[in-house]
Amino acid sequence: MTVTTPETVGETRGLPSLGPEGTRLLRLLDDTFEGWGVAAGARPMTMPPLLPAADLAKLDYYDNFPHQAVVATPLDLERRATTPFDTTAGRFPSEALEPAALGLPSASCYAVYLDHQGTRVADDTLVTICSWCFRKETHYEGMRRQLGFRMREIVAIGSREHAETHLADFTTRIQAFAAALDLPLRKEAACDPFFDKGSSKAVLQRLTPVKYEFLYEDLAIASVNTHRNFFGDRCGITLASTGGPAFTSCVAFGLERWLSALTRRHGSWESATRAVLDASRQVSAGASGAAGPVI
Repeated sequence: MTVTTPETVGETRGLPSLGPEGTRLLRLLDDTFEGWGVAAGARPMTMPPLLPAADLAKLDYYDNFPHQAVVATPLDLERRATTPFDTTAGRFPSEALEPAALGLPSASCYAVYLDHQGTRVADDTLVTICSWCFRKETHYEGMRRQLGFRMREIVAIGSREHAETHLADFTTRIQAFAAALDLPLRKEAACDPFFDKGSSKAVLQRLTPVKYEFLYEDLAIASVNTHRNFFGDRCGITLASTGGPAFTSCVAFGLERWLSALTRRHGSWESATRAVLDASRQVSAGASGAAGPVI
């Protein structure tokens, strides 16, 4: 019998679907990662799938990641009458659209910082969310590289120590979980153009990377990211204890990419699901402290 894995599920322009087995495994993974965050004290939240493009521009998103950016806009109902849907090209012409004022973010955490803008936070604030994210890619490939995908994040907002400890704790957790899964991961510094290339922060980024990825083969399935006080400054998020700008960091899991890695490693949905259940119990039994997983 042919096993249906993420590599063989039907795909249309980076928008593949999942059947029952894949959906069950995706939910199991997301519950696992969310449980890690909740056990560490994170507050679960739900964020909107679209954000004002003006807010993303304020965070330099379109300067730093123009190659990934996807925007959305309503139809211009008056001009649509003279510029109808192009059935040959399979799209609406730009003349039939209103100006694009909505952005589809490429990561879940942007919404968290915007949601907290102008607020004072505790030194040890944690939030966890799972959102649809969108990235324009040069090509799409099954569950490995998609236009639309789901990302679970655990976001720290607070003191510098809190942001740094958050990443250290979850780096250990990711590595322990991968070992229990028999999923060999390689940790590598990433070179995302997060800060303006000519700024002093960009120089510091080259000396001290702000992002590390965990790769299975050539596929990054998780990352740990520090932003220092960039979002605290831009969004006016301040510490209740000192009044200074908050530091932020986040741990991110690309859920569909985990599906791809697990089924490639274990061969089937059933084997991959069993591996996750066993690894979760193993890591939970061996874990101590606040960041232990909850299944």
